[in-house]
Amino acid sequence: MTGEIDPPGDRREPERPDPSSLEQRTKQAGRLPGDRYVKIVRPKEFRRGAGGIYVTTSEALAPSSRAGRVYDGVRRVLFGRPLHTEAEAEERLSKKTGLAILASDNISSSAYATEEAMRVLALAGTGALFLTMPVAVAIVGILAIVVLSETRVIRAYPHGGGSYAVAKENIGVGAGLVAASALLIDYVLTVAVSTAAGVAAISSFVPEVHDQRVVWGVVIIAVLAIGNLRGVREAGVIFAAPTYLYMIGVVGLIAFGLYRIVSGDIPAAARPPDPFPAEGGELLGIFLILKAFSSGAVGLSGSEAVANGTPNFQKPEARNAAVTVVLMGTIFGTIFLGLTYLATTIGVVPSIGEKETVNSLITRSIVGNGPYWWFVQLATAVILLLAANTGFTGFPRLASVLANDRFMPRQFAFRGERLGFSVGIVSLAMMAAFVLAAFGGSVTQLIPLYTLGVFLAFTLSQSGLVRRWWRLRPRAWQLSVVVNVIGAVVTGITLVIVAYTKFSGGAWMVLVVLPLNVLLLYGISAHYRSVSDALTLEDLDQPLPRPLPPIVIVPIARLDRSAVQALAFACSISPHVRAVHIGSSHASAQEFQRRWDRWGGRRLPDGREIPLDVIDSPYRALLQPLLKYIDRIDERDPRPITVVLAEFVPRHWWEFILHSQTAFRLKAALLFRPNTIVIDVPYHFRDTADLSQ
Repeated sequence: MTGEIDPPGDRREPERPDPSSLEQRTKQAGRLPGDRYVKIVRPKEFRRGAGGIYVTTSEALAPSSRAGRVYDGVRRVLFGRPLHTEAEAEERLSKKTGLAILASDNISSSAYATEEAMRVLALAGTGALFLTMPVAVAIVGILAIVVLSETRVIRAYPHGGGSYAVAKENIGVGAGLVAASALLIDYVLTVAVSTAAGVAAISSFVPEVHDQRVVWGVVIIAVLAIGNLRGVREAGVIFAAPTYLYMIGVVGLIAFGLYRIVSGDIPAAARPPDPFPAEGGELLGIFLILKAFSSGAVGLSGSEAVANGTPNFQKPEARNAAVTVVLMGTIFGTIFLGLTYLATTIGVVPSIGEKETVNSLITRSIVGNGPYWWFVQLATAVILLLAANTGFTGFPRLASVLANDRFMPRQFAFRGERLGFSVGIVSLAMMAAFVLAAFGGSVTQLIPLYTLGVFLAFTLSQSGLVRRWWRLRPRAWQLSVVVNVIGAVVTGITLVIVAYTKFSGGAWMVLVVLPLNVLLLYGISAHYRSVSDALTLEDLDQPLPRPLPPIVIVPIARLDRSAVQALAFACSISPHVRAVHIGSSHASAQEFQRRWDRWGGRRLPDGREIPLDVIDSPYRALLQPLLKYIDRIDERDPRPITVVLAEFVPRHWWEFILHSQTAFRLKAALLFRPNTIVIDVPYHFRDTADLSQ
């Protein structure tokens, strides 16, 4: 308990203490004769805040039972101590940590974007691999346009939401939900693909992992979820180092490889265990080149995450986010073009069975199997695994925006103990693990599903910005219109190419799920609108309604202390109380009736008796006859029905299995019944007070 003294200006006579209040006020004598002050005593779990509002302290979160303390200790080890809401400012990201968390997906995709384009071209034979470099240049050119366009999104919508917010405000709700659904699907695939790619990188130097890649992937997703549940700042500390180690290692590899090529010492290409054959089985045509482009365009994934996560940055949020997205594009473009140039110049051929990555082959070709190869492979594996964290940052944030707009369940808008959107994090982990397992942990099988959503979101957001600049016409709006028109056209063309070339490979599944997801979001919104219309209190001057005293029904299995307590409570809330007993046989029903007739408590002080209905159930059913009994009572009287349940609570949790849990089953059965109130009256061993008091 804590005590405090009212200020000198507030020395009114205290009223009679209210036992139902958190505060107890006592008048005490001061040091000087005639001086009086009021001492306020309140529980340590609460304190007074501004405007007289009670504020919960950390003491209120402390568990009281031994099992609760053990559970709480485990949670603290996994997730850390709860954070105060005011600590949110400390959880913001700097440009350095923001680059590691929000840009890791885009930067890390440089580790497999080259390989995915090469694997498609190799179907026409290894001689077609020379086209990998032109494809990479086209992809980087599109990335430059996307990055420039994303800086406009960040400055126009600094509160987050990205493509969803842009499309919803400037094109319409339908377009916004299409963009949001596309991004939600893409975030799930980001986690699945990044995890699968990371496990593939590990299997390059630990081949035994390849056969258990699904198990490894699911475990890694769970670890990432726990890391994000610990909070944004701690996730940044955990994930920052691997991102920068990867950049240092790969840039150093590219620099050394370029030095060897320029000096005339072109290294011999390392060979995978199962290389593509020199003669391919497909014709090298425009379709195959476009398909290679769409596979390599996976490197553009994640570039929208910074715009969606702008509110996570330190102030000024928009400027820091814009700088981060430019750095992201520059770093990815440098690494992607460098690795592609080395692969095509050296003559690296990808593995058919994904047993060794192209990144590993390039590294072995340049530096051999020494310590630097191990360093690059470990850094690549770790950043690919942690690149999934971009999904864990973007999905919960976007889901919270949708929840606040009433398009997703409200639980997605709630922050957990560590100020993260816990429901979104856990939901994403479960969906990504399911997708990973469904496709056997294969990067090649997952890639056709990838990037379709992100290009759809890009196209909608760029089109929305064009309409925004044309409508508002701010300073230098003509330049912004040109930039976003080019962005909309380029990303739209890329979207068509990706959908066309990847349709049969699995993109059709995304095209099926996407409209279903949009319909689901519309359905959720319609439900919330109907609930709001039904519950909104429009007239605040309306007095509190005075309902009729309810008809109270008290089901009694046997006449004992818990039943007596339930009957006493029922009589305290209404004069219309009726007890009912369902007997499993005629003999048991008669025995209960005889015991009830001998019980003196059935007669109330005013002379009335509590009526009892005894029902014989020869089919030994309990719930169905009781529910039908309530239905028939309800049909004859318009007053609300209140069912008071007597429930015995054992001393220990494990003793619950020794009881039938009839009250719990009845509560579940009555949960959705209209015009019905269910009141549970628990009876504990310590409830030995005189019920008449």
